[in-house]
Amino acid sequence: MQLNPGYDRQHDIDSESHMAYMALWVLVVLLTLSGVSAARFDIGFLIRGLGSIIRQPDILINDYIAGAGLGPAFLNAGLCAFAGLVILKRSRVRVSGPAIAAVFTIAGFALFGKNVANIWPSIIGVFLFSFLNNRPLSENIFVALFGTTLAPLSSELAFGLGIPAPWNFISALAAGAAAGFVLSPIARHVLDFHRGYNLYNIGFAAGFIGTMTLSVLKAFGIALSGGGSWGDVGAGAVVPYLAVSFLGMMVAGVRVDPLWYREYGHLLRSPGRLVSDFVRAHGLGATLFNMGVMGLLSVAFILVIGGDWNGPVIGGILTVVGFSAFGKHPLNALPPMIGVAIAAMISDYGLTAPASQLAVLFSATLAPVSGTYGPVAGLIAGMLHLVMVQTVGVLHGGLNLYNNGFAGGMTAGILVPILEWIREWRRHEV
Repeated sequence: MQLNPGYDRQHDIDSESHMAYMALWVLVVLLTLSGVSAARFDIGFLIRGLGSIIRQPDILINDYIAGAGLGPAFLNAGLCAFAGLVILKRSRVRVSGPAIAAVFTIAGFALFGKNVANIWPSIIGVFLFSFLNNRPLSENIFVALFGTTLAPLSSELAFGLGIPAPWNFISALAAGAAAGFVLSPIARHVLDFHRGYNLYNIGFAAGFIGTMTLSVLKAFGIALSGGGSWGDVGAGAVVPYLAVSFLGMMVAGVRVDPLWYREYGHLLRSPGRLVSDFVRAHGLGATLFNMGVMGLLSVAFILVIGGDWNGPVIGGILTVVGFSAFGKHPLNALPPMIGVAIAAMISDYGLTAPASQLAVLFSATLAPVSGTYGPVAGLIAGMLHLVMVQTVGVLHGGLNLYNNGFAGGMTAGILVPILEWIREWRRHEV
């Protein structure tokens, strides 16, 4: 990633990487303390809640807060984020935009689908792929972290299909590792389809793996366990803490770089297309400020539409914040989010339906579309995204947690060639 010509870096890359690493540690500590505090320091309750989270199948949408409570859910998120951070440390990867996005995404989805047990099989699969190809783990580290989107596959085989022990655990490990093993080459291939205009590329790749897996299960008459949950703890239980955290990010950004505003202007002009590492290109100060702004905007969006406050919604907000270090900013993310809201209101889906609420947040995966082709294109992309996200989940049956990434890849792959044709046509007309 090339730095902007006028960027005068106050800290070298290693220094900013260290500060970003420490910022992720703050996330781990906050999530863990939030979980312990919400459980009123009842260790027995936390252990029982974690056990419940681990044992339940995790087909979309499974709200851990509704099923186990705020305390165990946030503790699980903190533990999963800790695991991701340890893997980053062991792989000796510099912590910048993609690393921040990966850890925040793991933490977010650890509120509704990922847990301290089911994330490991797919990670092991990616490790095996790297080892057998004699490649350093650092080359596939982000595939390993984002690839935990396939965690429900392992949980379903272990606890959802009635397979007797120990074969349930053996099959869960084998299938999860196999999925992780093939994820890296598939992810590289499908990137060509949407050309970097879908930020959740691993979710797009995992959608195909989930679809193939579900097709095989159906061929043998094996049905998924189904279930799922969706709760609402109310805005008062979480919004004040989220708001303080995101304001803290903005303050931290200003403290890290007193001249953050110079680079923030450049950041807001970035189209956001993969790969857009804001930390490397614009500095940690501007990036942290952008993350805080996007967090507050996401909270405000859910409040305005009258959405619910639960694991999936909070997880969606954390994912938006994480990717605000890796492609998203207010100017390119808001158009598709508004497009989803408009489409939900004028269609039969409704704005307060669970899938619509999540689509509002996760549609920011199409931020590069509006960043490149303009806000009108972003609005259209968001409207089409809602239509796609309501349908494609049937293909993989909820085995892919990043369903919006799968839908976003489809939307971008179809829409971008049309937008490119229109751009070329207008050039020739002029």
